[in-house]
Amino acid sequence: MVKNKKINIQGIDVFYYEDNKNDFISLTDIARHRDRERSDYILQNWMRNRSAIEFIGLWEQFNNPNFNSIEFDGIKNQTGSNSFSLTPKRWIETTNAIGIVSKTGRYGGTFAHKDIAFEFASWLSSEFKFYLIKEFQRLKEDENDRLKIEWNIQRTLAKVNYQIHTDAIKANLIPETLDKSKINFIYANEADLLNVALFGITAKQWRDENPNTDGNIRDVATIEQLVVLSNLESLNSVFIHQGQSQSERLMQLNTIAITQMKALLKSKMAKKLV
Repeated sequence: MVKNKKINIQGIDVFYYEDNKNDFISLTDIARHRDRERSDYILQNWMRNRSAIEFIGLWEQFNNPNFNSIEFDGIKNQTGSNSFSLTPKRWIETTNAIGIVSKTGRYGGTFAHKDIAFEFASWLSSEFKFYLIKEFQRLKEDENDRLKIEWNIQRTLAKVNYQIHTDAIKANLIPETLDKSKINFIYANEADLLNVALFGITAKQWRDENPNTDGNIRDVATIEQLVVLSNLESLNSVFIHQGQSQSERLMQLNTIAITQMKALLKSKMAKKLV
């Protein structure tokens, strides 16, 4: 379930949410800047304008492969007539639009992709649009900075656990008589044990499948994957000290990785990180 967030613009609480990396802002809340009691009427008034219909139709043509252009042309031809009226619900149902969304519930209402929301705000009030864009940009920058910090913390944690992991390998799996090339092979072999347990593939397999991507498989990992990876490295160190075989450890680590990823993705804390 997508969770709504809010920002305050000139005394108006404006809710928004992110879905598939697309931001949707409440047109209902924006309309309250003009009339707090008749927001639906304000929105329908905007949708009677030919310029508004042309804009949201153009947005759909660029972003929605299932957009019904034939129905759109019919609606566009009716704009300007005294009898013409259009509601968000009718627009969505008639044209298969995805840029405008109707949500029910406590924080429901009509939401639209930020491109459309900013266009609506511009029609409503240039000043309100200015503050809406500035506040929204500030909020997204703050969120991006927070995610970068959290990602770096998890990446650092993974590196610390990696040192613990390699120390356990050195103490328990590498005979003193091995030359340097064989020692490096064992380190890489154990690193790939974790890669297979968590990602399902080795580092080389990932590179072969992603030849144009910078970094390695761990550099493109999600925050959740890095959290689980750091846990697996610690657990693998324990398993090595216990004398378990590599195949036994792989099976256990894979089971643990699946369980922990499911738990992280379902938890409220994980949802706040994405």
